[in-house]
Amino acid sequence: MEAESVDVVFADPPFNLNKKYSSYKDKIGNEEYLRWTDERIKGCIRVLKPNGSIFIYNIPKLLIPTANILGRYASFRHWIAWDSPGRPLGRTLQPSHYGILYYVKNASDYKYNDVRAPHKTCRKCKAYLKDYGGKEYLRHSFGPLIGDVWDDIHKLRHRKRRIDTHPCQLPVHLVERILLISTEPGDVVLDPFLGAGTTAIAAKRLGRRWMGIEIDSEYVGVAGDRVKEEEETKKGNVFFSSFLKRVLSIRDKDINEYESTPVNRKPRSEVLV
Repeated sequence: MEAESVDVVFADPPFNLNKKYSSYKDKIGNEEYLRWTDERIKGCIRVLKPNGSIFIYNIPKLLIPTANILGRYASFRHWIAWDSPGRPLGRTLQPSHYGILYYVKNASDYKYNDVRAPHKTCRKCKAYLKDYGGKEYLRHSFGPLIGDVWDDIHKLRHRKRRIDTHPCQLPVHLVERILLISTEPGDVVLDPFLGAGTTAIAAKRLGRRWMGIEIDSEYVGVAGDRVKEEEETKKGNVFFSSFLKRVLSIRDKDINEYESTPVNRKPRSEVLV
């Protein structure tokens, strides 16, 4: 690939936990895994534009040595914790988060957008869960700026949303939030482990261009079919992330335009046709 040709890299590599994929196994020696990690990170940084960002998703155990490798080639911004509770495994604390390392190629020049999520409310009474303690005027009309702990995006638990042959699938909304933070419409996103196509779907919904690398031909076919079915998630000129007809993530600078843009509803007769 051409050097300095992509705006963002998002990587969700195998975790070296002996998970069964369609045509390959996820288990090599630890030293070999770290050498391979160094090799692929160097390749990703090479193709990243000077103001680009890289995000690497993994379990905490592997993110620690991965961060040491990343630090040789890029600058640390954040460790994002995705609150995604798992099952107790015995003789250990219950695993309750995955991590996303957020690094930039140039610490003094990189793209960043403030992103907001809607206020959390009670399911029954719809009241706000956060009390501003007499400073209600500080409450933003849409919702708070996101932090580095994300507990409002849920795992893919429903079978109808999963691809049976792929054991590790992320919710599209997780990747969409990452792209809203780090890109503009039309930017190029690279996923070196495309799998079932989650990053490609997120990029297409948000009006970003994408490139994906995947060694399994079955997953390539699945990803291609899934992407074809997707459309942009857009209101007027504003891209946003939504789930079940509810906005999950939107850039702060787009909120005024989003709220002032009328919904383009088709006439009923046209819908019926």
